[in-house]
Amino acid sequence: FHGCYLHNSHGMDVVLAPGTVQYRVLGGTLDLYIFGGPTALDVIDQYTQLVGRPAQIPYWALGFHNCRYGYTSVDEVNQVIANYSRARIPLEVAWTDIEYMDRTRDFTFDPVNYPLAEMKKQLDALHARGQKMVLITDPAILVDDEYGTFVRGRDQDVFIKNADGSLYVGQVWPGYTAFPDWFAANTSEWWSDELKRYFDMLPIDGMWIDMNEPASFCTGSCGSNRSMNEEPTLPWLSTVPRRFINTTNHMLVPPYAINNQELELSDKTVETTAMHATGVAEYHVHNLYGYMESRATRDFLLAYRRNQRPFILSRSTFAGSGALVSHWTGDNRASWTDLHVSIASVFDFGIFGIPMVGADICGFFGNTTEELCARWMELGAFYPFSRSHNSKGYVPQEPYRWASVAKATRRALRVRYALLAYMYSAYQDSVENGWPVARPLVFEFPDSQFASNDKQMLIGPSILVTPVLTQGARSVDAVFPTGRWYDWYTHAHIDGHNTNVTLDAPLEHINVHIRGGSIVPTQRPEMTTTQVRQNDYKLIVATSANGTATGQLYVDDGESFDTQHRWIDFSYDARVLYVAPRS
Repeated sequence: FHGCYLHNSHGMDVVLAPGTVQYRVLGGTLDLYIFGGPTALDVIDQYTQLVGRPAQIPYWALGFHNCRYGYTSVDEVNQVIANYSRARIPLEVAWTDIEYMDRTRDFTFDPVNYPLAEMKKQLDALHARGQKMVLITDPAILVDDEYGTFVRGRDQDVFIKNADGSLYVGQVWPGYTAFPDWFAANTSEWWSDELKRYFDMLPIDGMWIDMNEPASFCTGSCGSNRSMNEEPTLPWLSTVPRRFINTTNHMLVPPYAINNQELELSDKTVETTAMHATGVAEYHVHNLYGYMESRATRDFLLAYRRNQRPFILSRSTFAGSGALVSHWTGDNRASWTDLHVSIASVFDFGIFGIPMVGADICGFFGNTTEELCARWMELGAFYPFSRSHNSKGYVPQEPYRWASVAKATRRALRVRYALLAYMYSAYQDSVENGWPVARPLVFEFPDSQFASNDKQMLIGPSILVTPVLTQGARSVDAVFPTGRWYDWYTHAHIDGHNTNVTLDAPLEHINVHIRGGSIVPTQRPEMTTTQVRQNDYKLIVATSANGTATGQLYVDDGESFDTQHRWIDFSYDARVLYVAPRS
């Protein structure tokens, strides 16, 4: 294995052809790095040494999360939380989308449907049960002289400008909006001040920074010279024709057209001719926007809660984002194709140095089905970041909605929660070495026959997950590399010979196998990660064919940076188990 990375923030195509990697870039310098490996994990180690190691996460982030765009009130969210408990499905974190805001304005609360006093009660109730709360924040700020966040930002000159020096005004959920310019001198201080005001009102546990490519619904500075009282129609509901495309402006329409599905580079985002405080056009630094917001947000949380690990989920990422934030793969669809593709997407971000990653379980757009959601919950229970999330206008898909999905979810999450200590240890390997938590078989078994396997997933080096990805299937073909593999549930073993084995897979069952030669730390599963951590450890010694095994366990407080911590190594040989702290 080897790797190459072009450190460049411009739009680009990366074209893979036999024996070559082609970078087709719209500007900048050719700052190219080659990583020699020789193993896949070595390549990722070398890459993350350059761009930044993944950040430590709070232990609770490994629990199961629930969200929906469309919860109409704090009471509805409370009912969802209660329904999880009633169904005996673990729920670690309750998320709320933009509905909690007053007219979708950042750092506000809807006084009718999500009053601050009721949100505080919800947060207190979650904490009393060992659960957490995460809320969404978008970077776009409503242009309104009566909106304090905008007024303070305008007075401190923190927003992106047009080329003529006027305020760049796009359109997002609140209406006509300005966008923080992370290059401006005062922006980080202003952002931290707004976040402090927000957290002082409601000290939520983590942040979800969305729409931070940044997204804009219109093309260009469509709100310039408009009344602040005007409420624009959402473009997809409007009959107004799109603007004339100026093909002579190469910042809007470059001579080389990268593989962009939009008509011009600026569609659905801030225009590429917009200017930053440093005099740099958005064309050159667009891909850094989410990274810079991530850094400013993390800096605030590190200062606000000293010695506590932040949890931040970001939609937009760049090389090195894993040192700042976690990620989900964006707005997918409730389809069997998207279920399958999610595995490769999770692998991709592990390679990119962002190991805390997952897809929207059961799909964001479209109506899921009982069978699809059951299968997706089974797979999603093993994403490093495990969250169910869907959009309004579609059928609800919390796993307790169907008896079969609830059963499948309980069964799969029971395995996940038993493996939390193992997964946390695998994540610490990410922190120290960059290695992905979820990885393809070929990373552990570098044989060309495994290179295209995107239907199975290893969690760390020792846990093999084989999901059902086909509608109507009640069996699944699994490839077992050479060696011994143990069924998680029965401990019956299969001796792998790099060949397919057909496994039974009834609807409520996902196949999980332990790699022979592994010692896997487990704990009795519970409803929250806090409860699990209070239980004793149990080691599963899954010996190789020659009767040996090794494993490891990382232990710390799961919350702080300045914590006592220890690696413990296990080995088994000649029917003797050895346990030793790592020096």
